[in-house]
Order: sequence, then structure tokens, then C-alpha cells
Amino acid sequence: MTTATIVLDPAFRVAPVNRRTFGTFVEHLGRCVYTGIFEPGHPKADDDGFREDVLALVRELGVSTVRYPGGNFVSGYRWEDGVGPLESRPRRLDLAWKSIETNEFGLNEFMRWTRKAGLEPMMALNLGTRGVQEALDLLEYATHPSGTHLSELRREHGEKDPHDIGLWCLGNELDGPWQIGHKTAHEYGRLAAESARAMKMVKPDLELVACGSSSSGMPTFGSWEAEVLEEAFEYVDHISCHAYYQETDGDLGSFLASAVNMDHFIGSVAATADHVAAKRKSDKRIGISFDEWNVWYQSHMHEAGPRDEWEIAPRLIEDEYNAADAVVVGSLLISLLRNTDRVAVACQAQLVNAIAPIRSEPGGAAWRQTIFHPFALTSRMAAGEVLRAEITAPSVQTAKYGEVPAVDAVATYDEASGDVAVFMVNRHTGSDITVELDARAFGSGSVDEAVGIYEADVYSTNTEAEPERVVPKPNTSVRLDGGKLRAVLPKASWTAVKLSART
Repeated sequence: MTTATIVLDPAFRVAPVNRRTFGTFVEHLGRCVYTGIFEPGHPKADDDGFREDVLALVRELGVSTVRYPGGNFVSGYRWEDGVGPLESRPRRLDLAWKSIETNEFGLNEFMRWTRKAGLEPMMALNLGTRGVQEALDLLEYATHPSGTHLSELRREHGEKDPHDIGLWCLGNELDGPWQIGHKTAHEYGRLAAESARAMKMVKPDLELVACGSSSSGMPTFGSWEAEVLEEAFEYVDHISCHAYYQETDGDLGSFLASAVNMDHFIGSVAATADHVAAKRKSDKRIGISFDEWNVWYQSHMHEAGPRDEWEIAPRLIEDEYNAADAVVVGSLLISLLRNTDRVAVACQAQLVNAIAPIRSEPGGAAWRQTIFHPFALTSRMAAGEVLRAEITAPSVQTAKYGEVPAVDAVATYDEASGDVAVFMVNRHTGSDITVELDARAFGSGSVDEAVGIYEADVYSTNTEAEPERVVPKPNTSVRLDGGKLRAVLPKASWTAVKLSART
């Protein structure tokens, strides 16, 4: 068994834990909305048609922020279709996911749902087929108190008070040729700048997110961010990153090292934004909104090919996650926390059914997928300040990323309570690793909790019939003596340890 060492110190501070790191994403895609969060007539639906079993799992997941209504869907969406009396709402073709959108669930239903779930809304605008005027119309309808045509229309629709929406996405993935209204960086940058400038004339304190690259593998990655920010720098607050990961060709080693790519993605976008700032001699710091990230087996979707029929809420991209997927999700959360000084928002895509931590069946049960657990544990345990972990670890060779450390980790320290949380991943596919962690700078204390995701069969999954096949297990190897912790990290595993560091 090999050994790794980790040194923690309260002086190694990155930045405070950002609760927006634990955001999620609800898109009109497949069954995320219909029979996901919203199913009138379900035995557990409330008076608004919201599934209370799903709501309970959302609260348990520890979500903070939710992005809506897309995603690719938003680039062809008319927000007006989803407000007002249900009987007058039109059915439309959704070109993004080749579906029929009934518009039974729209802006006001979403805002009622966020209030019940206790989440901050992050609203996305259609800058694919629409532009400045439509953005202003939605902003006025949603957020102006009263006394104008659109604010009074909202009040007629039963929402007397303005919606509290301060965080907005200026479109979605408009660098992608698959996107309705796909644009060049110059075209999009100009539209984003004009939309942002006009919106801030209405509400100067809005936080606005410009579209970055839809992946770091795009041929325009880097140049897209630079050109968009050249146009919109003065008016936007953040720029987006999107990244999805999957195991390909049986290459588990590279898959477990996916966070190497996420770290590089974040660093590259931050450097590009800082370059634009330097050229402008500006001290403004553009944040990163990593508002789409997850494990997604996109190859399965491509293998299925195009669908022939236009359906309402079809079963789309309902990936069934395994233990290895959960380990990777945990490791990606380590990356997001480590970069908390730059990542202003992060949204795991998506929330229910479509590549989601929560699954549900129409009229039936809801359950936790394997990836639910590292998210819920990290959200619950991370508090106070993010600390950099000084790691010395053996390396593993990967096909995609070359030589990478076998152990990755991050920690948080809540000075008020004295609690320290440590999140660790063992990327080695064939060997357990002993970690010796020096936490003497926090004084003596005790191990309050030590759990992880590790399975003899890394491809074990949770299903409706067996919803608790993969759950966090106690790591009984963890010992703390005189501020020094020793733990065995099983191969291909993710581990969370909470220390009570009071002296």
C-alpha cells in the first residue's frame, strides 16, 4: 500500500465557502420539469402540482441556486407562453430537444417552486432567436413592482409582488453550432453587451453572466472568451464554463482524473478574463459561472440517434449513474471548492431525471442516484473558509491527462465552530492509499464523521427497485491522534472527513 501526505493550516486560506457552489439546473428537457419537479395528480403532489417527494430530496441535496429554463431550450423559448391562464397557453415545438412544450409550467410556477424549495433563482434569457427588447420585457414583467403594462400583467396573473431575481444568464452556449441562433463571438458579444447595458439601466445591481465556451474542447475556446469580453467587459459580472465528463473505452483511470481538466478550464478562462482586464487597465475581476457541469454519457445519446416523433416530456438522457460516477462528481466538487476565489456560481446539470442526482417515475417513486451523495455531503459539511491542501502523493499515469497525483483533496475550516472538513479522492484504480494528514495547526480534537463512496464493483448503481445499493459507507480506518490523522482511502474512492478541532 502506498502513502500520501496532506498538510492543512488555517493560514492556507483560499476564500470563504461560496454557497452558490452548490447550485443546480432545471431545464425543459425530457422529464426534468414534467413528472420531475412538477406532476399534478401525483399522490405526493401539493396544491401547485409540485412533487413533495422530489422537493424533500432537493432540500436534502443541499442545493442553493437553480438555473432555469435552459440550456439549449432557452434559445428558442418565448417566456410569454408560460404565463397567464393555463387554458390560453400555447403548445410549441421545442427544436432543441425535439419535443412538444405545453407551457403548463412557466416563470410564475418556477418562482413558486423556488420559494418552496428555498432556492435562489438564476434566470436565463433567450438571446438565440430574441434580443434586447425581449430581455427588457421579461425583466419588467418579473421584477418591476407595479404601475407599468408588464408589471401589472404579472399582478393580474396572481403574482402581486415582484420576483426576486438578481442573477441572469445572457443566453446559452451560443458558440455551439447546435444552438438555435448560433452566433460568432463578435455577434454574441455585441448582443450581450447591449442587453446587459439596457438591463442595468432598469436595475443597476443585477449580476449578469455572459456565455463562455460550451466546452474547453471547442475550436474557438479561449478566443471566444476574449472576444466576448472585449465587447461586454464593462457590463457583465461573470462568464460561463460548461463541462461534462464520461468514461470512454474502459479508461477508468482518465475518468477518475477528470478534475484535472476542470482545474485547467477554470484557470484558462480566469487568465483570459484577466488579460482583457489588463488591456483595459481595469481592476474589475470577472467571475466564473460554472453553470453546467456533471457526468454525462453523451455517447449514449449519440448512439440512440435522432427521434422520429414529437412528444411531450419524452425520456431523454436519463443516465443511470454508478459508483465511479459518484467518485468523479465528488472530485469535481473538490475542484470547484479549490477555485472558490474565482468560481462565483456552479450548477450541476441537471436536477431530476435528465442526467440528474434525483430520479422519479410518473405516478411512482423518487430516489437518489449515486451522484446525489457526494453533492449532499459536501454541501452539508463545507463551511467557513476553503483551505488549500498541501499534498504529496504518488502519481498515476492516465491516457488523457498524463501523469497526475493519485490523491487530490481540499478542506474547509469554520473558525466559529472549530470544525474542519476534508474531502479526498483516490484516483488509483488498483491500490488503496494510506493518507497521513497533519492538522496539528488546529489543535487536538476528534473525528466527528468519516464516510465515503467506495464499492468493490465500481459500476454498481441505484435503481427504483434497489435505491440504496450505493450509499456513503463509514470509513473505519480514520484515526486522529495529537492532530495527526491517518486514513486508508480505498481504490477509486471519494472520502469526506469532519473533524471537531476544538482544543
